[in-house]
Amino acid sequence: MTRFHLPDLIRSVSTLVLLGCLSAHAAGPSTSATFQGDPVLTEEQLEPGRYLTRVSNCAGCHTVANGKDFAGGPPIPTPFGTMYGPNITPSREHGIGNWSADDFWNAMHDGKAPDGTLLYPTFPYPQYTRMTRTDTDAIYNYLMSQPAADTPSRPHELRFPYDQRPLLRLWRAMYFDHGALETDPAQDYQWNRGRYLVEGPGHCAACHTERNRWGGSNLRKDLEGGGILGLNWYATPLTGGERGLGNWSTDDIVELLLTGASRHGTATGPMAEVVTESTQHWNAQDLHAVAAYLKTLPASSESTSTPTPAEAVMSIGGKVYQQHCAHCHGDKGEGDAPAWPPLVGNTSVLAHSPTNVLQMILKGGYAPATETSPRPHGMPPFHGLSDTDVAAVATYIRNSWGNDAPPANAHDVARLR
Repeated sequence: MTRFHLPDLIRSVSTLVLLGCLSAHAAGPSTSATFQGDPVLTEEQLEPGRYLTRVSNCAGCHTVANGKDFAGGPPIPTPFGTMYGPNITPSREHGIGNWSADDFWNAMHDGKAPDGTLLYPTFPYPQYTRMTRTDTDAIYNYLMSQPAADTPSRPHELRFPYDQRPLLRLWRAMYFDHGALETDPAQDYQWNRGRYLVEGPGHCAACHTERNRWGGSNLRKDLEGGGILGLNWYATPLTGGERGLGNWSTDDIVELLLTGASRHGTATGPMAEVVTESTQHWNAQDLHAVAAYLKTLPASSESTSTPTPAEAVMSIGGKVYQQHCAHCHGDKGEGDAPAWPPLVGNTSVLAHSPTNVLQMILKGGYAPATETSPRPHGMPPFHGLSDTDVAAVATYIRNSWGNDAPPANAHDVARLR
């Protein structure tokens, strides 16, 4: 959950995942009666949709920096090519102005455009399918109340055979678990609300669940962390255990989602965008519901044992750390949160993959700007270090002061440059 970063790609998202309301081309005219939203809805009546649009982070894929709201998003790098979030304003020519509420529901629930075209799962309909019709209607009405933008949607740039939409039938048969989420009567309202937000509009599994080479989620490892395909970042586990949220309190989770920082670390990279555009705007009840639900998830059953780093590597890493890192993060990795995140017990530091630590060493760490912290501290990049030194200091950080995580190597560093 913590310590992701990448300011130059902060609005990008990975393959078959991440933030947006319709990350596939809004194909075809409506085949059902057109409904442009209720023109007499008041701001108060539109508020649920505005809020849910924030929770779902539609702007993350459908709005470029300094661009018109929902008029089309930035490039989305994936292993299959580049995708673009389309225009989802009420424009009849370039947006979804000809879509009915039923059409919008079918896109969110079934991953299909009005003419039956299958949508690419870069648009996270595998998660949005869990949402209620009431909530998707609220989002639809809010989007239809926004100014129409006559900005053409950019076509995706996918390599063959990934540009063949009929192949999505096979992908859906293997990886799309269709259906709205049902309330668990054995749990209380807060738990059910938290689960709904995590599995539905918050679409946390889109990043925090391991994916295979085809972008399909491994549901047996739901929310146990995974690499974000196309971005070279690792989404840490949201389950229990020391590599996940086992040492976090519910207040720690709420603080991170609300402010972008906690005593366990700082949200940077893709997660910083999530905080800036989405979670800092959630109400307190929903933040606490998410935290309460996540704290009930068990730890991964996988072994956490790691190989012992070579003494020579630890020696080099220790010297690099004292020269470049200790001034801010402390001689023993204690840090001084929130300005200088602690490295001891930091979830991203302890992650199975060293990717996040390497990314921040190479490219710097930039916390999100939030209402509570409009000018957060940042960490400069150290890309001038050699691959060997970067790998050594990452290994040192991940295996000092009680930390225990797999070592990094120079090949890992070279891959990320």
